[in-house]
Amino acid sequence: MTWSIVLGCTLIVIARIGDVSLGTMRTVAVVSGHRGLAWLFGLLEMAIWVYAVSAVIANIRSEPAYGVAFAVGAATGSYVGVTLQRWLPFGEQVVRVFSRQGQAVFDALRSRGLGVTTFSGEGRDGPVSMLFVQVRRNRTQHVVDVARAADPACFYTVDDIRLASAGRTPLLPSVVQP
Repeated sequence: MTWSIVLGCTLIVIARIGDVSLGTMRTVAVVSGHRGLAWLFGLLEMAIWVYAVSAVIANIRSEPAYGVAFAVGAATGSYVGVTLQRWLPFGEQVVRVFSRQGQAVFDALRSRGLGVTTFSGEGRDGPVSMLFVQVRRNRTQHVVDVARAADPACFYTVDDIRLASAGRTPLLPSVVQP
């Protein structure tokens, strides 16, 4: 295998990581209703994809390594895309916290200026509090950290929100945000 083939395969892997990652981000933008970003991500994704596919098609008969590079880049791009998706700043999520120390978790979240709704529930081992917090995606880990600090044994789930009514309470202005 020559250096030009190694370089070509490397470029195909990098291109596929890029286009598949952009495809993941495009999907998140579509689901979140960000049409402009979805358009931009789609444009870049397809421009890169056309380059990668044409490079593979032009060389696949003489060098099968190009096909392998295409597949490796696609698989790696899926991993990278899902990882990047966690860091995207747009979109809302709801964090649901289930705790036996509901009041302590509620107070900790509320003292940080977060809007929290709480419900009483019944779990496998008795009464629990269910706390719901809606936040921007980039604040989700902060909510989890605050809840875990107040109750290390709490259970939580995180879900993406596609649409929510305008009834959300803003952050408390008197509380300093970290």
